[in-house]
Amino acid sequence: MSALFNFNSFLTVVLLVICTCTFLKMQFPAILEQKTGFRGFFWKAARIGERLSPWVAFGCFAMGISIIFF
Repeated sequence: MSALFNFNSFLTVVLLVICTCTFLKMQFPAILEQKTGFRGFFWKAARIGERLSPWVAFGCFAMGISIIFF
């Protein structure tokens, strides 16, 4: 089933995009400098990961637990 139609899969994809973009911005800041266009979406995801990192970490932990046990 597509991740767009399954809410749990959609949340997993969103959390993975946020975590990946934040990691890439920390390792290679020049990649996500552009704030507009297609790469602007990834810049915004990285910004969410930077500013809400405790909540994103909790979300990743909770999603991991739910995937393992449910």
